[in-house]
Amino acid sequence: MGTLEEVCFEKGFYAYVGSAQKGLKKRIERPLRKTKREFWHIDYLLGNSAVKVQIVFCKEAGKNEECRIVQALGEDRFPVKGFGSSDCRCTGHLFKVEEYQFLSETMHEARL
Repeated sequence: MGTLEEVCFEKGFYAYVGSAQKGLKKRIERPLRKTKREFWHIDYLLGNSAVKVQIVFCKEAGKNEECRIVQALGEDRFPVKGFGSSDCRCTGHLFKVEEYQFLSETMHEARL
């Protein structure tokens, strides 16, 4: 995993895009566990008691789909630079999303 400097988050709604090439169910469940070794960027974020998971969208797809969804969310959605993107060329895989409606529509269009 790549390193990430300390990040201060504004209060709001964020969307994270990740992938699991094997064991989708376990890959989704792991970050949601209270006790775990912090390894991935998302582990550190979800380890903060102020963070609450609202909804999880999932889809079985190839590795390229992760970055395609990131592109669908768009650079204008304020990606957190370097978050979750240490193994690709995306700016980041965590976005501040102003409205839930946009996220729901984008995920529907991505067939999630």
